Amino acid sequence: MDINYLQSFITVVEAGSFAQAARRLDLTSAAVAARIKALEEDMGVELVRRSGRSVRPTESGMRILESTRSLVRQVRDMRAMATDENNQGEFRLGCFVSALTNILPPILKRVYGPYPEASIFVTPGASIELCRKVAVGELDAAIVVEPQFAVAKHCVWQKFMEEPLLVIAPAAMLGRSAHDVLANEPFLRYDRSVYGGQLADRYLRDHGLHPKQRLEIDSLSSIAVMVHEGLGVSLLPDWSAMWQSLNIIQIALPERAPVRRNGLVWNQRGHHANLAACIYEQARYVFGTGR
Repeated sequence: MDINYLQSFITVVEAGSFAQAARRLDLTSAAVAARIKALEEDMGVELVRRSGRSVRPTESGMRILESTRSLVRQVRDMRAMATDENNQGEFRLGCFVSALTNILPPILKRVYGPYPEASIFVTPGASIELCRKVAVGELDAAIVVEPQFAVAKHCVWQKFMEEPLLVIAPAAMLGRSAHDVLANEPFLRYDRSVYGGQLADRYLRDHGLHPKQRLEIDSLSSIAVMVHEGLGVSLLPDWSAMWQSLNIIQIALPERAPVRRNGLVWNQRGHHANLAACIYEQARYVFGTGR
């Protein structure tokens, strides 16, 4: 049984379609479908079922999903340990999507100093789902937005950075107040299904602001580029380090701004707890809370 076929099965279930799974695996949809078919023939059961453009696991597929994930993780760990006697296996790190470009790289750059041989597998996702995966052992740790619920007893979440909300607008609006542009310009809303978007929505409601919404999207970088193109204004967590090349301005809110807190959640009893603690300490150093 080819381990790549098992990984393809997991990816198809998580992605919900052959097309999306193919993009994640850097394969064609036909190749992914062929892998699933071969796996089904090997096992003698149907594992996934098409429904329009989406794909869902069958009852048989659901029954083997967790053991398949466990098997794939074990094989990766065995491969890492086989090539290096000091290697304790692959470290599985989750990261919320908008942190992949501005938070994760500088942290890893410092982590590879004390752990030059570390083998790290990064899984992007939503913070809530990443916390769940750490709790059940699918991930060793995850960079997430502050959970709005209690993490599992064997896990810990600790903050390493804060991002206050601010308004971003085209440079031509320099000199106008935050509330003025929010009330009168087309509004590009940060997705309310994520915590940063919920913070922004709460601020608008608390201050009686009813912006003229043009669109809603879960992508801070995309919103910034749209503001640069003059499509509107937005209320976002402070990502100024990523906006320096864009022709936009930042306008502070008139009162103390709500803050989105980012941190690391990890399993304190896990096999890789020491590396997780190192990642946290390096993150604190990078973002100024540990200097």
